[in-house]
Amino acid sequence: MRSINRRDFGFAVVAAALVPAGVGRADEQAVPLAIHIDNFVFAPAQLTVKVGQTVTWTNRDDIPHTVVCVGKFRSKTMDTDGTFSFTFTVPGDYRYFCSLHPHMTGMVKVE
Repeated sequence: MRSINRRDFGFAVVAAALVPAGVGRADEQAVPLAIHIDNFVFAPAQLTVKVGQTVTWTNRDDIPHTVVCVGKFRSKTMDTDGTFSFTFTVPGDYRYFCSLHPHMTGMVKVE
């Protein structure tokens, strides 16, 4: 095992300081964060994401659905294979529902 001397440590600190903000988070966003609507259910019913990540809902039902989080976001009516995406910029719990079928509910937790 190689020991680290002060010169090596100083280089690591300088190198870390030169990395632009946000670098290293690309892999987090690269993972698709998806919620599917199928058989009148949001799946998964609860999803945890990090600030800055985007979630995409896809309607796999044969009838239209919406995604509504009061005061935060509202999709247009989505027909079969329609999608809606939202980027979460503030931490918190985002409870949402389908305005056409209010018994359909879900939540996105943003950390």
